[in-house]
Amino acid sequence: VQLVESGGGSVQAGGSLKLSCAASGFIDSSCGMGWYRQAPGKERELVASISSDGTAAYADSVEGRFVISQERAKNTLYLEMNSLRTEDTAVYYCAAEGSSGGYCSFAVGDIGGQGTQVTVSS
Repeated sequence: VQLVESGGGSVQAGGSLKLSCAASGFIDSSCGMGWYRQAPGKERELVASISSDGTAAYADSVEGRFVISQERAKNTLYLEMNSLRTEDTAVYYCAAEGSSGGYCSFAVGDIGGQGTQVTVSS
């Protein structure tokens, strides 16, 4: 699976951005996708995910501000980010779950190679 992120940029606190992820290759339609981010000096964290049935889940830090969505027919994943804060500054990566033993997991899936930089200034 190839995952290519776009849509990052620099915004002021309180602003909005919408990230996109174009997926190609074999995508397991029974598994979900998500967005990770990694800030300087911090570990990569999962901020949003969406299951194959469309159920979304969010990290507490972005709940109520970020919205994950997808267009399966276009193999495209989105992350709409609102009310951005300086602590949202990070490189954002798209990820696809893989399947192992009948279970879906990001641990056996794929993640975008370059990510897209989001910088929020005060």
